[in-house]
Amino acid sequence: MANCDECGADENMPYQCKRCGHTFCADHRLPENHDCPGLGDWNDPDGVFDSGFDDSVENQGGTSKASKLIDKISSTGGPLGYFRGNAAYTLLGLMWITFLLQQLVGVFVGPRAYVSLFTLSTANPEYLWTWVTSIFSHGGLYHLAANSIVLFFFGPLVERYTGSKKFVALFLAAGALAGVGHTGISLVMGETSRVLGASGAVFAIMGVLTVLKPDLKVLFFVIPLPLYLLTGGFALISVLFFINPGAAGSAGMGNVAHFAHLVGLVIGLWYGRQLKGEVQVPNQLQFGGGPGGPGGPGGPGGPGRGRF
Repeated sequence: MANCDECGADENMPYQCKRCGHTFCADHRLPENHDCPGLGDWNDPDGVFDSGFDDSVENQGGTSKASKLIDKISSTGGPLGYFRGNAAYTLLGLMWITFLLQQLVGVFVGPRAYVSLFTLSTANPEYLWTWVTSIFSHGGLYHLAANSIVLFFFGPLVERYTGSKKFVALFLAAGALAGVGHTGISLVMGETSRVLGASGAVFAIMGVLTVLKPDLKVLFFVIPLPLYLLTGGFALISVLFFINPGAAGSAGMGNVAHFAHLVGLVIGLWYGRQLKGEVQVPNQLQFGGGPGGPGGPGGPGGPGRGRF
């Protein structure tokens, strides 16, 4: 028995789409019923069914050759086909690559370059590239691991219902606005700060999913928690620590951009409201393989069940 990746229903005889690799019930088995990422290839004259016979025919639709080439290499089976429907995992990989670059720059170039390249600071908020690079940068391995875990498990669920392009836009916009928001409030309060990390973007992802499915059960080991409780707990901690920095310092979280967390969460809650009613999500997300079921998070291409 498996769960439909579109509606979450239990299915004794699941259907696995050969285009996107996900599992569906009978109602969502057709590509058009689950918004399959490879659906566009069916109507692409230069896609998977192109024989090359009509290459000499003039393009009547006005589509440029460059556009057709991009569509072909990014289509299912193309060299960049992996990235279709796997934006969450791609962003996750970029986070780890950036972290490696941080270490190299810090060791071989120096701290000044490190700060200028990877941190959004009150000293230089006009460094516009840091609005993006700071999202993928992290202050340490634990910081990176915590954001990676949330992105790995929750990111693909949100991407499934927003589409890869909108998911990337949400991740970048929420991450940048969270960093800029924290930098701005620091300037207003006469403080100095340096911001880095994907926490704002990660909180946005949790906010979207919390609005879409607040009662989604997250099984942490053997303890089932509704998602709204998990998200609300993180939000409450961020509010308390932002208001009382002394308490945050005592808890070992004094060097955390709590206001950025709140900005990201608000963006996610707002965007979730825009999506509400348009999508369906499963009723349970399990961090741990159940009896008789496979373990692991499902791997690239879609979430599943895995122990954490």
